[in-house]
Amino acid sequence: MICKNVFVFVLCCMISGCGIYSFSGSLAPHLKTVAIPLFENKTVEFGLAEELTDMLVDEFTRDNSLKITEKSAADISVDGSIVRIDDRAGAFNENEQVQDIKIYITVAVKVNDQVKRTLLWEERITQWGGYDPASGPDARVDGITEALEKISQEILNKTVSGW
Repeated sequence: MICKNVFVFVLCCMISGCGIYSFSGSLAPHLKTVAIPLFENKTVEFGLAEELTDMLVDEFTRDNSLKITEKSAADISVDGSIVRIDDRAGAFNENEQVQDIKIYITVAVKVNDQVKRTLLWEERITQWGGYDPASGPDARVDGITEALEKISQEILNKTVSGW
């Protein structure tokens, strides 16, 4: 009986040691604020830079690991440009008509520690969103929004997790 109680106690200790994982614990202690200047748009697609920048601000605000501030006062700066947007056929029906289009968006991102004046990470990120071309022009906008949401989530995760 004592052996069983000891086993249960040890098992409980092991399980409680796992706890809840938080990304915010991996940020360096001196990093408390972030600036997200307007991304540059190197494509012909209108409004992408504003939409992505707004999404990034929303993601960082929701996450609450870093407070949004102006660039001159920020510990971290997230700078980037949208470098490419491509529509590609994803699926065809039996009549060889396009049923699904994937829209790929590529951004170049550079995240700097402005306190220590070091590069935290730099990468090209490509994500996609899908849409049905038969659904009209609003469907393409939804595909763009989906791709930009994925990009903003990836930028947040790479920034706050320190991977």
